[in-house]
Amino acid sequence: MSRTLFILNGPNLNRLGIREPAIYGKETLAVIRARCEARAATHGLSVDFRQSNFEGALIESIHEACDTGAAGLVINPAGYSFTSVALLDALKMFEGPKIEVHISNIHARDPIYHHSLVSRVATAVIAGLGGDGYLHAIDAIAARIQKEEPVSVGASS
Repeated sequence: MSRTLFILNGPNLNRLGIREPAIYGKETLAVIRARCEARAATHGLSVDFRQSNFEGALIESIHEACDTGAAGLVINPAGYSFTSVALLDALKMFEGPKIEVHISNIHARDPIYHHSLVSRVATAVIAGLGGDGYLHAIDAIAARIQKEEPVSVGASS
């Protein structure tokens, strides 16, 4: 298995820091990326961090995570959470842990944001913790990986 985590970000997340800071905060996606890379490194993992405003590009990234045997997938599908059956179907193909992250608490917002299709196949969902949600997702995936790795037993003398 690869030691790479795919971290995928959906539409408009490239505008973090300037887009509705009262909801999404002032932290930019570049800062979140740097924090994710640093946290993953503490677990001996690398990060393939991507953002796209296009549904097909996100689906292709999920396919690549499947094909490369990525250790896990963190996804903030943004608006596609609530509309994309195609993204849901792609995520069904990824066999490793997949954690859905939302910067805001989607359940405290308008009803249109309450029903994520992606949540149906996510290992876990983290919402409302801002950029810290990504770090918690990385920690959770790292813990799962550690539980699954065989324990090496030293030779006796």
